[in-house]
Amino acid sequence: MSHQVIEKALTLIDNGDVEQGLNILRDNQSAFNEEDLFHTAQIYQQLGMLEESKELLKGLLYHYPNEPDLILSLAEVYIDLDEEDEAMALLENIEEEEEGYIQGLLLLADLYQAQGLYEVSENKLLMAKKISPSEPIIDLALGEINLSQGDYKKAIPYYKAVVPHRKEIEFDLEERLAECYSATGQFEEAIPYFDTALQKELKIDVLFQYGFTALQAGYYKTAIEKLNEVKQLDYEYSSLYLYLAKAYEQEGLLQESLGAAKEGLVVNEYNKELQVFAAKVALKQNNTNEAEKLLREAIAIDPGYIEAAITLTKIFLQEEQYEDVVDCLQELIKFGETDPQFDWDLAVANQKLENYSDALNHYRQAYTSFKDDSGFLYDYAYFLLEEGKREEAKVLFEKLIQLDPTNMELQDVYTNLDE
Repeated sequence: MSHQVIEKALTLIDNGDVEQGLNILRDNQSAFNEEDLFHTAQIYQQLGMLEESKELLKGLLYHYPNEPDLILSLAEVYIDLDEEDEAMALLENIEEEEEGYIQGLLLLADLYQAQGLYEVSENKLLMAKKISPSEPIIDLALGEINLSQGDYKKAIPYYKAVVPHRKEIEFDLEERLAECYSATGQFEEAIPYFDTALQKELKIDVLFQYGFTALQAGYYKTAIEKLNEVKQLDYEYSSLYLYLAKAYEQEGLLQESLGAAKEGLVVNEYNKELQVFAAKVALKQNNTNEAEKLLREAIAIDPGYIEAAITLTKIFLQEEQYEDVVDCLQELIKFGETDPQFDWDLAVANQKLENYSDALNHYRQAYTSFKDDSGFLYDYAYFLLEEGKREEAKVLFEKLIQLDPTNMELQDVYTNLDE
C-alpha cells in the first residue's frame, strides 16, 4: 500500500503538482517501512530538499549503521550541503569487504581533491584500482587527477585504458589524450586524437591547440589551415596570430607571416612578443625601418623587454648608429635589466665611438659568458690588438685558432704576436 502512495506522489510531482505530492509523502510517512523511507529520502534529495533527506537518512542509519547504500546516500547529501567533514567521516567507516567500498573511495577521492589534497585523493583511487583493476571509471578519475596536477605523461596510460570503454562513458576522451600528448611534446601522437575530438564536436580551444600542436610537429600547412579556421570562428582570438605568423614563416611565406602578425596587433596592440616577431620577419625582408618601428613600440610597452632591446641594438650596430646602441642599453640597465649581450654590444659601440676605456670594461665583463663564442673572441682579440695589449690578445687568438684551426688569417696574426 505504501508503495502505491509513493508512486501517486511521484506522479503528481512529475506532472508539476509538487506541493500536493509532497503533502502525500508527509501525511503517510509514519506508515512507511524502511525501504519506503529510503525512497522518500531520495525523492527529497532530487528535489533539493536536502535537510529533509538528511534527517530521514540519519534516522535509517541509526538502525542500520553498516548499510552501504545509506552511508553513500547520506554522504552525497552531506556533500551537497557543503558538509564535507561529515561526509568524509561517514565514508572512511565503510569496510573494505562491503559492497559500497569502491564507490566510497571514489567519493572520498573527489572530496580530498576538492580540498587540494591531491596525493591523498590519488591514493584513494589507487586503492580502488587495486580492488577493481579494470574499472574504467577509476582509470578515468586517475587520468583526471594527474591532468589537474600537470602530470600529463602519467595521465596518458589511464586515459588509454578507458578507450575500449568509450561507448559506455560519455567523456571527451580524445580531447584529453590530445592535450596530454601535446603537453608532453609527443606532437605527432596528438594529431589523430585532435582529429577525432573535433569530428565529435567543434571546440575553438581544441582547434587552436590542434594548430599549435601541428606547428610544433612541423606540419606547417596543417597549422596554417587550423589556425585560420580559428580566426574564421573568432577574429579576436588573439593567441592564434603569433603561431599563425610562425607557421607562415616556416613555409617561407614572409609577407603572409608579417601580415598575420600585423592582424594580431590590430586585435591586441600590446602584444609585445608579436611585435618582436613581426620585427624579425621585417628584418628578413630587409625592411629595417619597419622592424625598428615595431621594436620601439615593444619597448614602449615594456621598457625592460630584453629581447626587443637586443634586437633593436643589432639594427643600430648594423646601421652604425653607435650612440643609439649606448642610449638604448643604458636605458634598459636603468630598469635593472641585465644580460651578457648588453656588455658585448656596449663594448663594440664604445669601441666605435672611441670610448676605449668603457669598451675594455664591457669586453672584460662579457668574456665570462662568451669565452667560447668565436664571434665575441674575434671582436675582443682585435680590440686588444689595436689597444696594444699584445699578450692578452695572443691568448684570445690562440683560443680562436683552437675553434677554427683552418683560418690562415688568425694563424698569421698569432705568428706575428709570437715573434
